[in-house]
Amino acid sequence: MKKFLFAAALTTGLTASAFAAEQINYNDVKLIKQGEYLARAGDCVACHTASGGQLFAGGLPIASPIGTIFSTNITPDKQTGIGDFTFTDFDNAVRHGIGKNSTLYPAMPYPSYARVTDADMQALYAYFMHGVQPVNQANKPTDIPWPLSMRWPLAFWRWAFAPQVKAFEAAKGQDAVVARGAYLVEGLGHCGSCHSPRGFGLQEKALTSEDGQLYLSGGAPMDGWLPKNLRGDQHDGLGSWTEQQLVQFLSTGRTAHTAVFGGMRDVVVDSMQYMTDEDLTAIARYLKALPAKNADQTAFKYDDTVSKALFNGDDSAVGASVYIDSCAACHRTDGKGYAEVFPALAGNPVLASDDATSLIHIVLKGGILPSTINAATSYTMPPFDTRLTDQQVADVVNFIRNSWGNKASPVTEKEVAKVRKEVNAAAYGEALK
Repeated sequence: MKKFLFAAALTTGLTASAFAAEQINYNDVKLIKQGEYLARAGDCVACHTASGGQLFAGGLPIASPIGTIFSTNITPDKQTGIGDFTFTDFDNAVRHGIGKNSTLYPAMPYPSYARVTDADMQALYAYFMHGVQPVNQANKPTDIPWPLSMRWPLAFWRWAFAPQVKAFEAAKGQDAVVARGAYLVEGLGHCGSCHSPRGFGLQEKALTSEDGQLYLSGGAPMDGWLPKNLRGDQHDGLGSWTEQQLVQFLSTGRTAHTAVFGGMRDVVVDSMQYMTDEDLTAIARYLKALPAKNADQTAFKYDDTVSKALFNGDDSAVGASVYIDSCAACHRTDGKGYAEVFPALAGNPVLASDDATSLIHIVLKGGILPSTINAATSYTMPPFDTRLTDQQVADVVNFIRNSWGNKASPVTEKEVAKVRKEVNAAAYGEALK
């Protein structure tokens, strides 16, 4: 079996450029600094640093349909990390999904990292070898039952669903800024890992914009959050966002109309806030260039009917009284919130998706708008899991999703109960016991 895997590595993993890279001076300060920036752009810290753990030492549990995978130690420790990796070893793992002893689980987004250029791979290697503090921490075994725990079948997954390494090349005549955005989004940013739908083999149905309109059209719920549609759809996508708003959101986690939450919160905190304005602009311009998946959607139009009713003391609509008691102080009776503090609910594309998992989750467990380099103040939304029954949560969610011009499908008490269990929210009244 080892001979088989070694042969596979030779046929799919090694390139002339990889061999040539061994001659590069990886102690070069400038190269290490470039690699640090690229590691930020790739958000490597998100998976390879456990909560309360040391930087890049691994141990973060990653849930999958077949069991829990623990991220690995990628510090330059020679015993437990990657300190004895050659550049070829590093390149095989990152861009090809081939570890030193076996194929990697696709929890490592190597299908996206295949787009990374040779030069950037060399900078990343320099950083992880010479810019990261080594940590002696053994990797944890996966919590996946046999026979699913066997690694050798993953080679077939790789051949079926992961592309042969083809570093990104801008299309002929493509705008340079859009091309840079495409490289960052499709490659290092691996945005499709969350924001694109997956198939029967848990593979991304589209890896780049060239693969069609499924790319970045929204993913399945992860950890109780729904990765949103990043295409140009008016209701549930980015059609209503301006390029400037996107840049501000990626840099600060907030705009005049919305605020970051869920998994994207970590992306902003760990990665995006450290990126240059030029790269954030490139990302935003590329995303704005993606056509809508559903071109029939029309632009949001504000309706003041509910606002007038609430202003006049009419809370007879189902869910309205819960909204007045629990939500209106921050999000206002007109649903417009407070700029860069409490997000608007009117016209918020997050609320328009068919799946209301994210909204239910944040009502139950609350959230924190993080502080960043360019927005130092943090704000907290309290949890309402112990204060509201499943039916009350369903009622207020439906009220929010269908007021001020919002239009979305109804949410049931059963759906709320399901999310409450999945996100480990407290039971109604639990704090009163």
